[in-house]
Amino acid sequence: MEPHENTGHPRRWAILSVLVISLLVVVLDNTILNVALRTLADPVHGLGATQGELAWAINSYTLVFAGLLFTFGVLGDRFGRRRLLTLGLALFGLASLLSAYAQDPMQLIAARALMGIGGAAIMPSTLSIISNVFDPRERGRAIGVWAGAVGLAVAIGPVLGGALLEHFWWGSVFLINVPVVAVGTVLVAVLVPESRDPAPGRVDLIGVLLSVVGLVALTYGIIDGGEHGFGRPQVWVAIAGGLAALGWFVAYERRSDHPALDVRLFRVPRFAAPVALVGLVFFAAMGVMFFGAFYLQLVRGYSPLQSGLLFLPCAAAQLIFAPRSAAMVRRHGGRAVATVGLSLTAAALGCFVFIDADTPIWVFSALGFVQGAGMANIMPPATESIMSSLPREKAGVGSAVSNTVRQVAGALGVAVLGSLLSAVYREQVAPATAALPAPAREAARESVSGAYAVADRLGPAAPRLLDAANDSFVSAMHWAAGVSAVVAALGLMIALRWLPSRPPADATPAGERELAGTA
Repeated sequence: MEPHENTGHPRRWAILSVLVISLLVVVLDNTILNVALRTLADPVHGLGATQGELAWAINSYTLVFAGLLFTFGVLGDRFGRRRLLTLGLALFGLASLLSAYAQDPMQLIAARALMGIGGAAIMPSTLSIISNVFDPRERGRAIGVWAGAVGLAVAIGPVLGGALLEHFWWGSVFLINVPVVAVGTVLVAVLVPESRDPAPGRVDLIGVLLSVVGLVALTYGIIDGGEHGFGRPQVWVAIAGGLAALGWFVAYERRSDHPALDVRLFRVPRFAAPVALVGLVFFAAMGVMFFGAFYLQLVRGYSPLQSGLLFLPCAAAQLIFAPRSAAMVRRHGGRAVATVGLSLTAAALGCFVFIDADTPIWVFSALGFVQGAGMANIMPPATESIMSSLPREKAGVGSAVSNTVRQVAGALGVAVLGSLLSAVYREQVAPATAALPAPAREAARESVSGAYAVADRLGPAAPRLLDAANDSFVSAMHWAAGVSAVVAALGLMIALRWLPSRPPADATPAGERELAGTA
């Protein structure tokens, strides 16, 4: 074969556009729902859902999605990635339709769980198909487009959700998925070629089951701790049980002659270091999005639609720079590009420490742009490094590991930074609420949203409580931003120490080559 011959599929760029459409639907739905929560709680215009039911409308999806990502990555390699992508789109579209016309909160929760199954089948399939239809020399650019689409969807979700809720009923945030999924399913059938592992071996049923149990238990413990506090025994039982199951999974996979995941890959820097970077960056970024939304809507008084628009610069930066990151890696090496990206991200997160209630709002969006530019130069090189560590026939496993780490780390970031935010807020706002009646005092101390609800009934005393609540929240936000910046800086140290500077000269996947050397 000539060195210059392109081994990619002739329709690879058209295939990429179809995969991006499939991906956008999944990521958009996660962010759109957050905008609709207040409407869903309304007994007249929504479903009259309680706070606990709203939480489960989100968490039922997250639990199933995180728990099955790895499993579906393995199954896609074995049974066909296009087949799994088509099945995932069909389930996602059906679940979206059921969610849109749910008659009570329990129906919505069940439909969201079904949606999580579909999303878990779609997400790893898109990335593994990219690895199979693109030549290794073009794969980095294609993954940059894929990563840019993720960043765009995260930011435009609230904008789209706010626009839909201003003109239509709450079910429209789910119903909009149906025509997109229908078009995507047809295009997948017409354009996307089937690919699978030609020699899959036996199914590692025990390993797959252990991964599902471990990931579901760990994710549940993280989510429950973030919502109700980490001081309760059942939270740590779930977390410890999840970690124990994952530890058993690692031990079993090391002894298995047909492992779902060759855990020796984590000894390969080209695989392990980017996996760690993905986790740390999403831990920090999702925590910032969590407190940023509250800051914009409550402290600054913007509507959900306006808040979504203020997050757009972050998405625009990812859309602009992520597709160009592959060229930067070729010119300067992966370590240099990731180091610059992590430095920008850590700096932007650190600057949120200086944001207060009166900061010009353009500063918030400018910091979002810098953070987006940084992440655009972290995620594509890291993802490309993970995928290039494995042969094409194992692309589903690499994609599943990357996406699972991202999902669990994002949930952990929201839980840990959210808990820190709540603890600092409660301590800071306590003096201002001391004179309130017990029920009002507890509500105002619970969250800044609770303080606003109490203030509506206080009359002339409301401004003093609101000022104290805003100041307390901003102070708590500074602590959360500081921890986020430290986490990003930890990623910077990992990149400098373990991330390879440049890919190897030969085309053999790094993990395959290094494991062969240690066999």
